Amino acid sequence: MLEVNESTPVAARRSQSRLISLCINGEWREVAVKPRLTLAEVIRDSIGLTGTKASCESGTCGACTILLDGRPVLACLTLAIECDGRQIQTVEGLAEGGKLSAVQEAFLDQGAVQCGFCTPGMLMSVTALLRENPKPGREQINKALEGNLCRCTGYNAIVDAVLQASGQGVKPVME
Repeated sequence: MLEVNESTPVAARRSQSRLISLCINGEWREVAVKPRLTLAEVIRDSIGLTGTKASCESGTCGACTILLDGRPVLACLTLAIECDGRQIQTVEGLAEGGKLSAVQEAFLDQGAVQCGFCTPGMLMSVTALLRENPKPGREQINKALEGNLCRCTGYNAIVDAVLQASGQGVKPVME
């Protein structure tokens, strides 16, 4: 391995891998990353958690949303190297003990999972919302989902799923 110091050319420094520690879904992992790798690439390709979707790779669709230290971020715009020592939760970390979270159950109950490509990002955004505001109104839900695009559901089923998950009287449409 090439020793990197201040006399190493910039191009060589940029190509060198660095070992970082990430706590992903409660499990600490050490991963060698190159400085230009995004968190989405590391989660999917290095760690093998493919629930985080890599779609637009420009931060416009929200399919790559994960929780970084409890806050929703776009993994396609976040450099993995900046996440050293931080807590990351992906969609795979929502279910506990083999049981789906209330939000995951509600998405199924409301038919809010059509093609499913946007679903992981939606789930992460609304999970963050419900942790901060356990009983959000439609306006707060819409605001929390502003960065998540869906081409299939028309959003009503997604909003109803959040209302159901938060215990606000919305009944399941799928049983």
